[in-house]
Amino acid sequence: MLLLAGIFEIIWAITMKYSNGFSVLIPSIITVVAYILSAVFLAYALKYLPLGMAYAMWVAFGIIGTTILAILLFNEKLTVLQISSLILIIIGVIGLKLFAKQ
Repeated sequence: MLLLAGIFEIIWAITMKYSNGFSVLIPSIITVVAYILSAVFLAYALKYLPLGMAYAMWVAFGIIGTTILAILLFNEKLTVLQISSLILIIIGVIGLKLFAKQ
């Protein structure tokens, strides 16, 4: 459920860019629907996961996925420091998963 929440977070972030400030109808609608679905799946995941861990992982999925798609779709560039920071986020998410209380 948390992975689905992260996927929908990526979708709403990317389609928000395409919505051009909510001035383009279809991307605007997709943004709103994906945002709601992201929140619904996050809420469901919170039934089984601690809030701090789940929220951190949800945000991390969004950051990593949105950044990768921004590079591919919008030709955005990253500095070495930004790439290093993203790697630290990935390491943090792995640590959260590995050291989570079962």
